Amino acid sequence: MAALGWQQFFAQQISVKQMEETPPLRVTEVHRNGLQARGEDIDMHIPHGPEATVGDWILLNRELPSASEVLERKSLIKRRAPGRTLGIQLIAANLDTAFIVSSCNDDFNVARIERFIALAFEADLAPVIVLTKVDKCEAPEAYIEQAKAISPLVPVVALNAKSDEPQTMLAEWCKPGQTVAFLGSSGVGKSTLTNALAGDTAITTQAVREDDARGRHTTTRRNLYFLASGCAVLDTPGMRELQLTDNAAGVAEMFSDLDELGMQCKFNDCKHKVEPGCAVLTAVERGEIDATRLARWQKLVAEDLHNSATLAERRTKDKAFGKMVRNAQQKKKR
Repeated sequence: MAALGWQQFFAQQISVKQMEETPPLRVTEVHRNGLQARGEDIDMHIPHGPEATVGDWILLNRELPSASEVLERKSLIKRRAPGRTLGIQLIAANLDTAFIVSSCNDDFNVARIERFIALAFEADLAPVIVLTKVDKCEAPEAYIEQAKAISPLVPVVALNAKSDEPQTMLAEWCKPGQTVAFLGSSGVGKSTLTNALAGDTAITTQAVREDDARGRHTTTRRNLYFLASGCAVLDTPGMRELQLTDNAAGVAEMFSDLDELGMQCKFNDCKHKVEPGCAVLTAVERGEIDATRLARWQKLVAEDLHNSATLAERRTKDKAFGKMVRNAQQKKKR
């Protein structure tokens, strides 16, 4: 169980009797027709029913697996569902560390890295920036310095994913019983890093296109792998869309310096655009804050507010519609 990531946090939620009657299973994959889950001497398919995602722990209902209960999560990464769908997509649960992966080429994007870090902070995870392809870059130092400037709270590790470096340089976070995830866009080396930690090439990887430095999709769905070292690793497909929602705390922690400076503004509802007595704009004028970084912060704050409000409005409408249907059914019975 420890090798699957079972920790005291989950054990304290159930009794010994419950563990015998409803053994805990960890979700390793999510398919259209259900979940794949593993436990002690158990590896089985669970029909849709539990609202679970990869990394979740569920208590197996032997008689009716679709009614299995999901244990309280230690952490949860989620985003607004891609496309025009108004909903939340669960990405992964019960992680300990989120490796934000970016390569030292044209794929490197500060704004994208900030989004992933805000997502990790909101989920109460420890984010770590991992820079790959340093062996193919003539001047990786420039990328490393940019990454280090993103947040003083986030460590930066630069390595060659195809070497032995991942096992040694990421060992601090990949200890027995821990669950880590590689997050980032396609082709940055997430599957290569997973292979490196596993010490084999179990996951097929594909080369990067030379014309635009972008990689091809290797992983098509989220998979949780259990390594011989005792660490669980989540390999994820590249995320083309990463819209934040219900992520205000994560954004505030990512831009903690700007958030704290904003408290010194003359007006409590200052938007840091044209308002008089704005401490943030004053800092920009003095050259203490980069104007482009301020713009990225404002964009994420506005996006999160919009998406959160939109989803809240939808929930209210769904509740109202459900109540109307129930009332109509009751009247019909009379």
